Amino acid sequence: MTQENRQQQSRQVAERSVLQSERGTTTIQDVVVAKVAGMAAQEVEGVHMGGGAARAFGGITERVTGAATQARGVSVQVGQVETAIDLTMAVDYGRAIPQVADAVRRNIINRVESLVGLRVTEVNITVNDVLLPQEQAGASAPAEEEQPRVR
Repeated sequence: MTQENRQQQSRQVAERSVLQSERGTTTIQDVVVAKVAGMAAQEVEGVHMGGGAARAFGGITERVTGAATQARGVSVQVGQVETAIDLTMAVDYGRAIPQVADAVRRNIINRVESLVGLRVTEVNITVNDVLLPQEQAGASAPAEEEQPRVR
């Protein structure tokens, strides 16, 4: 494919984008795509976002601030009409990693393209941990907080 053909194809894609119209342009920030992708990944059963340290830190952050960080373990590159997504996650022990990764990839592509309006060019997934049943129970149980005793 020649350089001219690639430029023409790129212009055609830009012309078809739902984010660009004769009335103006909509710009999507990276954090929006990262949050949508993170939520979409977590919709797949058996998926836990981020690395071990990121999950632990995220759990502490959620308890302190009360806000979940869906974008944990997600990095994105956002262009005017398309995006590429890199994801780091852990999978529950006993789940087939290739099938889980495929389900995550499909769900992210569907959610980002339908909710955000950007075409997803690729979703690269790194599985960096397998959570054993005892780790899952410990990770999902909230830390017990000491309550002051009233006498």
